Amino acid sequence: MDQDLFRRELQAAGFEQITTVTREPNGFLDTHTHPFEAKALILSGEITLVCGGREQRYQPGEVFHLALAEPHTERYGPQGVSYLVGRK
Repeated sequence: MDQDLFRRELQAAGFEQITTVTREPNGFLDTHTHPFEAKALILSGEITLVCGGREQRYQPGEVFHLALAEPHTERYGPQGVSYLVGRK
């Protein structure tokens, strides 16, 4: 998906805070939550999320969506990960 189109979709859906996040290679965050809903487009690298016992890997061009306060873990690939994320 094109970054500009994704930004427009985020804004239309009410995601006012839009930023790019970069995480280190082979990093990991244990189970945690966020005080916001998040929708992100992977720009480079990869991220694996575990939500509700389900593991899913995301690569460039793919989108993930986390609900407000959804418990999850994050694991980053050997090149790390960079993603464009909207939060609300």
